[in-house]
Amino acid sequence: MRIFEQVESDVRGYIRAFPAIFDTAEGAELVDENGNRYVDFFAGAGTLNYGHNNPRITKALIEYLERRGIVHALDKATVAKQTFLQTFVDTILSPRNMEYKVQFTGPTGTNAVESALKLARLVKRRSNIISFTNGYHGLTMGALAVTGNTFYRDESYGLRANTDFMPFDGYFGPDVDTVEYLRRFLEDGSSGVDLPAAVIVETVQGEGGINVASDEWLQKLEKLCREFDILLIIDDIQMGNGRTGPFFSFERANISPDMVTVSKSIGGGLPMSLLLMRPELDQWQPGEHTGTFRGNNLAFVASTQALSYWDNEDLSDAVTYKGGIIEDELNAIVEKYPELDAEVRGVGMAWGLDLQKPGLAGEVSGYAFRRGLLIETAGAGGDVLKFLPPLIIEEEILREGLAIVDKSIEDLVTRRQKIRSGSIR
Repeated sequence: MRIFEQVESDVRGYIRAFPAIFDTAEGAELVDENGNRYVDFFAGAGTLNYGHNNPRITKALIEYLERRGIVHALDKATVAKQTFLQTFVDTILSPRNMEYKVQFTGPTGTNAVESALKLARLVKRRSNIISFTNGYHGLTMGALAVTGNTFYRDESYGLRANTDFMPFDGYFGPDVDTVEYLRRFLEDGSSGVDLPAAVIVETVQGEGGINVASDEWLQKLEKLCREFDILLIIDDIQMGNGRTGPFFSFERANISPDMVTVSKSIGGGLPMSLLLMRPELDQWQPGEHTGTFRGNNLAFVASTQALSYWDNEDLSDAVTYKGGIIEDELNAIVEKYPELDAEVRGVGMAWGLDLQKPGLAGEVSGYAFRRGLLIETAGAGGDVLKFLPPLIIEEEILREGLAIVDKSIEDLVTRRQKIRSGSIR
């Protein structure tokens, strides 16, 4: 690891949690330079819903490159983009009776968020944005302003302006309706909260600790936005592309966002980011919002292949089935170790095991890595084990990974008991 320590910036993060030099990967498995195999419950932080080196995608990319297909084209028209757009309309939008214009932003999710916020302010001629506690929307300046975690924020960045944070669903417990809480601020001209251009929200807060908004809460939030002429932006960057079951995470609530940010797995593992918007909101002047790498044609090719998984309901059904396995196994772990006072929450194939005690989830992640599993932590204090395996993971490998988590927790609990008893130091 010496070259990384000597040359790469200290800002590197995941390399510290998973200190191996990886070489090859397929599906839900990785292999390091020494031939050690790892089960992947990380999936590129939700970028690899369709797995590592998906054979459909790999074959199409090789064929495209061998015929010298356009790789870089800015926003010029290409056959690859044309095919992707038509496939996206035919496979995703039309069957759901959705009418959205598609904007290709820069290559990462935060670029889509920046575009959404900028466009909302342009359309509504207001600057304020409402975001939510534990929300995560990216780390460029505009997106960071609507991200809640103090770890990423610093007063010197000058990010406090033009954003008000409100409590997410369940933030005060089950008895407080936080949409009504927000309503009170909007109705009161002396609340100090300016009428916003938009509300931005995740239906499931991934980095925030797998906090799941109820269907009813999302429906009430949409109604409130309509009542006050506020645009509703759904950040579906991590929870879209089937992570919760349907292609879009908000489908379960039967709501119709004004804008949707899409990235991570939409590119089939390659950099790609989209902003979906109602057609009447597309008020950009040509070239008004631009970027050098907003036209990744290799990602268009990859995404077109990935979208073939949505020709039928098989993948969605598989997510529901395998999500049930994860839920059952995590509940069994909670029952097995009552001293942890752990909590399970999630939906589809996005699950969190809240271990609540500071540092415990990080320790379990470390134990699991040494046993051959990649799993990250989430939540404000990193106290939640975050389960994001590729959606196409085989059931046998899924159960193998869950067994590693179980064994890692057992090892850690046993060690802590021995430390308390004084049998080890």
